[in-house]
Formats: sequence, structure tokens, C-alpha cells
Amino acid sequence: MDARPLRIGNASGFYGDRFSAFREMLEGGPLDVLTGDYLAELTMLILGRDRMKNPAGGYAKTFLRQLEETLGIAVEKKVRIVANAGGLNPAGLANDLRALVAKLGLSVRVAHVEGDDLVARADELGFGESITANAYLGGWGIAACLDAGADIVVTGRVTDASLVVGPAASHFRWQRHDWDRLAGAMVAGHVLECGAQATGGNFAFFGEIDVRRPGFPLAEIFADGSSIITKHPGTGGAVTVDTVKAQLVYEIGGARYAGPDATARFDTIAIEAAGADRVRISGVRGEPPPPDVKVCLNRLGGFRNEATFVLVGLDIERKAALVRAQLDAALNPRPAEVIYTLARTDHADAPTEEQASATLRVTVKDADPKAVGKPFSSAAVELALASYPGFCLTGLPGDGAPFGVYTPAYVDARKVPHVAVLPDGARTDIAPVDEARRLEAVSAPVLPTPLTPGPTRRVPLGQVALARSGDKGGDANIGVWVRTEEAWRWLAHALTEEALRTLLPETRSLKIHRHVLPNLRALNFVVEGLLGEGVSSSTRFDPQGKALGEWLRARHVDVPEQLL
Repeated sequence: MDARPLRIGNASGFYGDRFSAFREMLEGGPLDVLTGDYLAELTMLILGRDRMKNPAGGYAKTFLRQLEETLGIAVEKKVRIVANAGGLNPAGLANDLRALVAKLGLSVRVAHVEGDDLVARADELGFGESITANAYLGGWGIAACLDAGADIVVTGRVTDASLVVGPAASHFRWQRHDWDRLAGAMVAGHVLECGAQATGGNFAFFGEIDVRRPGFPLAEIFADGSSIITKHPGTGGAVTVDTVKAQLVYEIGGARYAGPDATARFDTIAIEAAGADRVRISGVRGEPPPPDVKVCLNRLGGFRNEATFVLVGLDIERKAALVRAQLDAALNPRPAEVIYTLARTDHADAPTEEQASATLRVTVKDADPKAVGKPFSSAAVELALASYPGFCLTGLPGDGAPFGVYTPAYVDARKVPHVAVLPDGARTDIAPVDEARRLEAVSAPVLPTPLTPGPTRRVPLGQVALARSGDKGGDANIGVWVRTEEAWRWLAHALTEEALRTLLPETRSLKIHRHVLPNLRALNFVVEGLLGEGVSSSTRFDPQGKALGEWLRARHVDVPEQLL
């Protein structure tokens, strides 16, 4: 076992992230491994449609172009590259990488991991008709490829954290039952997976640091699974306890964070500053993973179209009602779903026309593309001279576009192949772990002693609390945390599920789960169904729930004056 820390960097948090990040990370300082995360639930749908048009496609083409510019630097600096850019076609990407390597005249060993794509077995596994069906694999296939000498490993749908777990397990020769070490690497991987979100990107208190161009993060992983999160010297943004916490609470559920390699106990994470732009994560306890692995299913949900009417000045509600009545009468046949969303963004006595404006967004959905195409678009446009005063559209609606519906499924890990295709072409089957544990909620932690009642002031919650929110299919999560023990003694009792429903009225009819993480002074709320059937299908203004946390922080609450 190599006892030195392993420096793992990240150069992509999504398909479309900063193109130059690979070069920045390779040139910015020492690294052992550079990872790239390209896959999200929506990305799998995009790649699925790409594969339908071209069976040789289905992978993140950006990755190839990035390596064409930077692979020589990686070879020179002996940096190994691990990315899930293979998407639905890791073998195809590996072949194209070998062609690129030959073109560049380099000596590079390429391997890939496959087995996650279950779409051909959708009926057998009870998934129904799907465009994509991909199981979340773990890091042991990556580790096997690296053990065999691979310089580049590309995968399909592995968990985001596995891009870090695999290299760490290989480097330190961890065993399959090293739950605490694996869980520690999972936590570091979770911090790195979204790139600059760990270095100040999308950070609630962004005014405290220079986030005009945040650098990408890296983790120094140690043999015991602990890590230090940092970034290259001289890059923008910052790595602080709070920027790391912001990523820790992003898109999680309860205290047990499950993956195919282990289950990490987020209620055991210890986090502390370890110098300028250095944050230590330690103490993470791990448990065996669940017996089932998650599967990302995407199916064609139908077709959709929309038009947005601009309503200016007086009588906004009456103008919106007129449009609705006119469209309802004109849509014949009526699409299966017609959703009207009025956003009252208008201000009284506004100094600009835009500030006097509200919008009425009309979204239509149907299984038949014709039902949401020209008939709807024509009906909206034909109102131009025959509707409310000041009629205006933000743009002309076009033809209906297909949308996908995301559904999570779960399948016995023993039914999912996990294959490491080594640099020499040999295929190694990765067996599922022989110990598993059903995922259960942790016992409710003891809440801190409430603050002594005293005078309060009604201010935005965001004056004392930070937040970050995101999506998990049709559900949304909102992580909220505070910096001091006194603020935690207030927040833990003040921000209940019912309080959240009051502050965010859109959640009132939905099921909300509150998870308490005292070690992070954090609460995590999971709101079921807020995003409908997933990002591509959602008609919500913020379809991925990314700004829910900022909406919550903007709401006014009674805060003890001693915290202000």
C-alpha cells in the first residue's frame, strides 16, 4: 500500500462545463488523477436520443476534444484520467480514444468499464419501455482498470463519487470491506463531483469571496479515507468550511448516503479548516451498501410546447384570465395537459416597462406531436390583435418537442453485470460485494438546547443561514446550515417541516422529509414530487430546483436579535 496522499482533481461537473478546465487542472499544479463527471439524469436522456440517431454515438463528445488539446500534458506529468464520459457507449468512446492516441503519437493505455446499460433487458427486469436504463455501478471496475496499468479509464453510468473511490481503492489497496475508508472517499467524491460548486460557485454568501472565475477542486486522499479539499494555487474562488458544506448538503437525502461501494454516514463527517483554501474531512463511518443498485430510467413522455405572454401594467389578473379563456376556446382538440403559470413580477408605478410586467406561461403536453404543434402555436399567435391591451409574446412558439420522464428503479446488484475491459482487451467481471445491508433511516438525533427566548427581528432567513438546493428526479432537496452553535440552537427548532411549508407555499400539499445533521449544523429537506416527473418533464419555473434554497433564504422570519 502506498501511504502518500493521492491528489485527485476534477475538471467537469456536467456535460457542458468549462471546456478549458482540463488544461487548467493539468497545468495548475501537481495531480495524480484527473476526473471528469459528465452524466446527470437529464444527460442520459440527451445521450439516449443521440444514440437513437447514431448508434455509434451516445457518449460525451466534449471529452474527446478536451483530451485532444491536453492529453500530451497528462502524459508528460503522468496524470491518469478517469471519466464517466462514456455515457451509453463507453466501448465506443474507448475506441475513439485509441484512435486519438494514435493520431497524437502518444503511448497511452485505454480501458473502460461497462455493464451498466440494461435497456436491452428492460422487459426482463420489469422496467417497461425505456429510452435508457442504466444502473449505477461502483468504483471497483475503475480500480481493476488502474491496477492493470490503464492511463485513461472511461465508464458509463457509475456513481459520481466512484470516480474518486476507484482510484483511491487502487492506490491504497483497500479491500471490499474497508467500509470507513471507502465511505471517506465517497464523501470526498461527493464534494468534487460538481466541480466549482466546491470552490465558491453557486455559493450563498458569494459576496465574501471572488467567484468571478472559481478554480476547480481537488482532494488529497489519505490511506485512512480522510481527505483535504483544496484547489490549485492562484486559481479563483475559495475552499472554506462553508463552500465544502454547501456541496456536502447538495442533492442528498438522509444521514445514510448509499452507493454501490458502501453507505457513508453523513452524520459522522467531521469538517474543519486546515489552512488557506484547505478543508479537512475526517471521521466518516461507513457501512455495507444496500443489496439493490439504483437504475436511471428515461422514457419518452410525449411532446410539449409553450408560449409566454407578457402582461404589462394594470389589470394583470384580468388580462391573464382573458388569455386563458381565449386559448381554452381555440384549442380544439385540446392537448392532454394545458398548464397556465402566472408570475406576478410586476411592480406598481414602475420606472421601467419591464418592471411593470408579469408573465403568463402556457405549457401544453400530449402524446401526439401534432396536438402541441401548429394548432397550439397558431392559436397563441392569432390572439395578437384580438386580446388584451399591450399584447406581447416573448417569442414565437414553434413545433412541439419531445420530453422525457425520469423514473428511478432498483434491481438486485447480483443481476447487474460490472465489467472492467482492461487495456489489453481482457474482460474482468467485478462481483457485487458479498455483504449488504438494507437502507434504514437513522434514529432521530438529539436536538440542541433551544436558545433562551428574547427579542427578535423580522429579516430574511438568509441573513443567518446558508442554503443549497437541487434535484433528484421529481424530488427536490434543500440543504440549510448555519455557522455558529448559537444559530444552530435556533435553526434546529425554528425551521420545521411545517415552517418550510409556510415559507415555501408551493410545497404545502407535498410530502416533506426533514433530516437533521448536527455535526454539520445542517438540516436537509427532501420535497417529494415538487419537480413533477423530472427535469425534462417539469413545467415549473425552476425545473431543477436549483434556486429553491435562495428563495427560502429570501423569506422573512423572526430571528433572535442576538444572532444578528
